Amino acid sequence: MWRKSSHSSDGTTSQCVEIAQLTGSIGVRDSKDPGGGHLALTSEAFARLVERIKGSG
Repeated sequence: MWRKSSHSSDGTTSQCVEIAQLTGSIGVRDSKDPGGGHLALTSEAFARLVERIKGSG
C-alpha cells in the first residue's frame, strides 16, 4: 500500500512522494504520476535519504 505524507495535503506544495513497503525494499514514487514507475531502495538507503532530506531543510 502506497502512503503519502500528511504534510502533502496542505495545498502549499506540488512536490509530493509516496512510499510503500515492497518485498525486500522500500518503494518511492511521484504522487502526481503513480503509474510512472518507482525507485526501489534498501531500508539502509532509504534511511540515508530521509536523513539527507531532514538535513537540507
